[in-house]
Amino acid sequence: MSDFQRQRQNHASLRDYRRERQSSRHPIPPRTPGDAERWLYGTHAVAAALANPERRWRRLAALAGREEEAKALVAVARATWHGRGEALRVLDHNGFAAILPAGAVHQGLALEVEPLPARNLDDVLPIADMPVGRSVILALDRVSDPQNIGAVLRSAAAFGALAILIPAHGMPAATGALAKAASGALELVPLVRVVNLARALDRLKGEGFWICGLDATAPSLLAQLQLGNRIALVLGSEGGGMRRLVRERCDFLARLPTRPGQPTLNVANAAAVALYELVRGSRFRGA
Repeated sequence: MSDFQRQRQNHASLRDYRRERQSSRHPIPPRTPGDAERWLYGTHAVAAALANPERRWRRLAALAGREEEAKALVAVARATWHGRGEALRVLDHNGFAAILPAGAVHQGLALEVEPLPARNLDDVLPIADMPVGRSVILALDRVSDPQNIGAVLRSAAAFGALAILIPAHGMPAATGALAKAASGALELVPLVRVVNLARALDRLKGEGFWICGLDATAPSLLAQLQLGNRIALVLGSEGGGMRRLVRERCDFLARLPTRPGQPTLNVANAAAVALYELVRGSRFRGA
């Protein structure tokens, strides 16, 4: 046997030993349907969850080579740890594949968590009473793609929105894919599930909010409207738009200044542009 063959054999034996040792020390249960909500992944999503005192977590999985960074995150977040055994587990790529969906871009970090406490409008509305610029709440109607919702959450956090309302029925859970697209914003902006979106908008009207729906066919541009300091911005799906009852709750309909050749935007892009328009030139929360 040549030196090269002997070296390859030694490396293979060492890999097998490490894999066996890791498997015995850190057993990984088989993936179940609930894992999509139980595991968050990606650097920003994991770091934000660990920094959120309201987020309870059980264990952090780190890819070999990211142990020191993971240990630092765990040290800061120990107060919210809710698990038994080791808080940090070092896994190889096969270990990550066993707990995460196929193709998940985990960046070497995954966190097993418990769902955030459920929020409702009563939790959000007191924040609107604080005299700090405009209060903007987003409402998503018939938007069901978790990555779109995650991207809207990211824009909501960037522009200081108070919360995002979504119908409780038919909407996705706060999965790892949603949290990854939100890039940490899932821990910052309340995602409020309401039984009836139209009634929730009625409640906001009673609290002094003007309801404005985005519609590519509306005669007025969003920037042309005088909406005051309490605004609920409603966005429908790119294909179906808003449902009739939701649309009827809108005090205003507005469009964005898109060109005739491409009048509509993906809902996440539309939310970002509209939020920027609402806070442009005014003081807003988080500034």
